[in-house]
Amino acid sequence: MLARAPGPTGLAAASARRAPGHGLRGPLGRASRPGWSACAWSPSTWSWARPWSWCTPATSGSRTRRKAASATCPSPTRTQCGGQRRPWHTDDRHCDSGAPASLQTGEGQLSPEGLLPEGPSSGLGWPSLAPGPQSLVLVSRLPFVRLFQALLSLVAPEYFDKLTPCLEAVCNEIDQWPAPVPGQTLNLPVMGVVLQVHIPSRVDKPESGPPAQRGHENLLPAPVVLSSVHELDLFRCFQPVLAHVQMLWELVLLGEPLVVLAPSPAVSSEMVLALTSCLQPLKFCCDYRPYFTVHDSEFKEFTTRTQAPPNVVLGVTNPFFIKTLQHWPHILRVGEPRMLGDLPKQVKLKKPSRLKTLDTKPGLYTAYTAHLHRDKALLRRLFKGLQKKRPSDVQTALLRRHLLELTQSFIFPLEHYMASLMPLQKSITPWKTPPQIRPFRQDDFLRSLEHAGPQLTCVLKGDWLGLYRWVDSRRFFKSPHFDGWYRQRRKEMAQKLEALHLEAICEANIEVWMKGKSEVEVVDLVLKLRERLVRAQGHQLPVKEATLKQARLYIETVISSLPKDLQVILCPP
Repeated sequence: MLARAPGPTGLAAASARRAPGHGLRGPLGRASRPGWSACAWSPSTWSWARPWSWCTPATSGSRTRRKAASATCPSPTRTQCGGQRRPWHTDDRHCDSGAPASLQTGEGQLSPEGLLPEGPSSGLGWPSLAPGPQSLVLVSRLPFVRLFQALLSLVAPEYFDKLTPCLEAVCNEIDQWPAPVPGQTLNLPVMGVVLQVHIPSRVDKPESGPPAQRGHENLLPAPVVLSSVHELDLFRCFQPVLAHVQMLWELVLLGEPLVVLAPSPAVSSEMVLALTSCLQPLKFCCDYRPYFTVHDSEFKEFTTRTQAPPNVVLGVTNPFFIKTLQHWPHILRVGEPRMLGDLPKQVKLKKPSRLKTLDTKPGLYTAYTAHLHRDKALLRRLFKGLQKKRPSDVQTALLRRHLLELTQSFIFPLEHYMASLMPLQKSITPWKTPPQIRPFRQDDFLRSLEHAGPQLTCVLKGDWLGLYRWVDSRRFFKSPHFDGWYRQRRKEMAQKLEALHLEAICEANIEVWMKGKSEVEVVDLVLKLRERLVRAQGHQLPVKEATLKQARLYIETVISSLPKDLQVILCPP
């Protein structure tokens, strides 16, 4: 029985985006039930147990092993599936609708986690070549990094010892897990250990301190409580770059191309994942590769100098990338953690021209100038906490709270302006098409910042207006983050507008409206009401149950007024 959650020793992670309905180099099998899933892979099988997947690559020395180590699964040689898996389950959409925006998953997006066995190194960073599997990879649509770290740390040692029987037993246990519904606390048994996790919900409030442990009930064995399913130890990841964490936040916010050159896959993966998580509650919409190698298919695309680098946060370990990615505007070189007395040694800000092909020293190589002033009070608190041996969870809470306030201060004017584009409720009438949402005009928004911008409310000073404009290039408005935020907000506003229109119809007198209406108009109303009901029941419209009940009653009333032949068509037996 474990006394605490396992650590992320030997972890390497990656994110992969593939075509909808397909997995990594092969079609997905159908899960037995929506919710969690797992697939176990070996050179001869690919079997599903419900949205995780496990890959046990081939023996050492093969191309399969190299690809698995970079968290890319090879294609199976034989499938054992219960049919083709639909690209998007109805229950998946329900889970997404209740999850925070930053944790909502996209169609066709997969997040692998990998673990290599510890042992003698071959000199290239890999374990020495030996018979048997050399890595274990878990693939899932769910971005629950912390939970997957704990899970792999439990399963991998047993798997490397007992191989396929162990993997089959674990997949059978995962198949019995309850669905990951946002807002619920779940007990997940695996290999004699119970992992207790809370699935984040969009109604959860950001916590200013470490999350409180929830009730253990009367479980035997006592559960291992994970404080979060998705949040890394941000303070530990950012220790060497605490002095530049706000500049890194700005670069990530603007969707700038960024390379992280680290000494190991674990450091590379965790630094990239920490960077992508520092925008919460804003969803990170750019591409990111926690561990990228020369074997990846996008190698030529990312290293070409004939076009601008893409909006990617790229984690690498091979020093060869210093030469091939020299044209990228921002390169973060981190080394092994080092201490100067009681404090971690901080990387220095350096000009890109000082980037050397060989023996490049740790540093943040960029010509970018931060718009916001450094929060010296926060740095003093964090460094003082180190000297006083303050728990890492508390340090992480301080840092995450600071980044959360930065993001919220930046988003608030956007939310305020976006809300002003919504039509007034009094303009929504039951028997007319609802008014349209007004378009987002960048010039109008930028003018509104002068009297409603974050510089008036945020304690942190700096050129907030310049952060939106960035020398009039309006880089943020061109970034995937703005596009993702705008599409999501406009979708939510359109759903709200549709729900308000349905409520207006249900509050009106349907019998008065039906007088003098043709059969075509009446049938059209029935079809539209049914369509709204289907969308509302699929959790796509924010409608009260009383409104749905009234809509069903209206449909019955309208159909009963039609001739018998139309009633049979609209309500077949």
